[in-house]
Amino acid sequence: MITATSRTRLARLGMLAALAAGLAVAADPTGARPPATAWADTATATAAQAASTDPKIPFEKYTLDNGLEVILVQDNTVPLVAVSVWYHVGSGHETPGKSGFAHLFEHMLFQGSKNVGEDRHFDVLKQMGSSNVNGTTNPDRTNYFEVVPSNQLEAVLWLEADRMGFLLPMLTQKSLDNQIDVVRNERRQRYDNVPYGKARFELAAMLYPEGHPYRYLTIGKHEDLESASLDDVIQFYKTWYVPANATLAIAGDFDVAEAKRLVQTWFGGFPRSEKPPVVAVPAPLAKAQRKEITDDFAKLRQLQYSWISPANVAEGDAELDLLATTLGGGEASRLYKLLVVEKQLAQSVMAYQWGQTFSGTFNIVVTLQGNADLAEVERLVEAEVERVRKEAITERELRRAVTSVEAGAIYGLESLLGRAERLQSFNHFYGDPDRITFDLDRYRNATAAGVQDWAQRVLDPAHRVLLVVQPATGGAK
Repeated sequence: MITATSRTRLARLGMLAALAAGLAVAADPTGARPPATAWADTATATAAQAASTDPKIPFEKYTLDNGLEVILVQDNTVPLVAVSVWYHVGSGHETPGKSGFAHLFEHMLFQGSKNVGEDRHFDVLKQMGSSNVNGTTNPDRTNYFEVVPSNQLEAVLWLEADRMGFLLPMLTQKSLDNQIDVVRNERRQRYDNVPYGKARFELAAMLYPEGHPYRYLTIGKHEDLESASLDDVIQFYKTWYVPANATLAIAGDFDVAEAKRLVQTWFGGFPRSEKPPVVAVPAPLAKAQRKEITDDFAKLRQLQYSWISPANVAEGDAELDLLATTLGGGEASRLYKLLVVEKQLAQSVMAYQWGQTFSGTFNIVVTLQGNADLAEVERLVEAEVERVRKEAITERELRRAVTSVEAGAIYGLESLLGRAERLQSFNHFYGDPDRITFDLDRYRNATAAGVQDWAQRVLDPAHRVLLVVQPATGGAK
């Protein structure tokens, strides 16, 4: 059976297929390519067509008297609801000596609250039939989410409200010590004792000065986590975990009036709060550096190039996203074809623009084949970077990159939780959940000349950081 949702998706996929087909060069017995103006005209028409068929996600946003933002996304297709709570604090808001606090506090919220009980959150949700429960922290925000049968909506709202308003009675030195140990062990498992994990800290230290919150990664430093006191955690909670600094999104099968009543019942009684001020952290200007480190867990050499770049959704962020796709975004990308397919010097290539609240990084990662000439790989990568600074990428590459971004954005809306999180993200960075077309237009309106301009601005060798990871044993030098 094809539902209305399925018909929309099929129509969307058809549009994307047509867009991809429009990138193919028309057959010409002379072998000539269409003139550049024809490419530009086609791109403009295609972008307009794409915008007119963008998915529309009906939602309602309102704010409780205490400052809590609420986003409701009704979809009665299946009897499920996704509940997502974003607290607008991440590791990028931390102060020197308190790295890792945002992530540590994410763990603390699963320890228990006054009316739920100690360490009961996951068990209660499991009994409800939840299919997806977790929390995550990044430099920009901390989120908590659940997907449950729709008849459990009130129970989930009660759980989230209880830990928003009644965490402190269950916060003890014992529970804090327990989670400090858990987080430090997580760092060992995911950072300290894995291939190339050491490189993440080394690269951040090369890019960011001491005291910058991006220097220590979201996981934080062992010594900062060890020194966290109960009072530190209480103050963090009182500062950042207030209704005015949170957004609650509900997506799925519910009655709007009933959902509003439940939200008011469980969250409306919290006292009025104020959103804490955020102190912007200036983007540093990294100096050109090349450093080699030895990694006990790595089996192959790896090159990691990085430049400081624009913040998320800032001017230039979209153009650099498109450039990253062109350079190292899959098997059709320039560096993949050059280093993996043609020269067979690399096992993998990846490039990406990672925008965050205050600034971003543009990154190229190359994992070498065992017998590859390291100096030759460096020469080829740097020559290709210099090429995109001096010459605009082709219109075909531009449109392929736009299509890739657009397809990923649309596929990310398939699930209820995906829609809730996307609207949360738009609300966080734009202040408005209704930004699907606006956000995609950043890419669709980009030009090859604009991409080149940002390549010239950002990918300056005078500010390029290069980290070379050498295996402790084996591997050619």
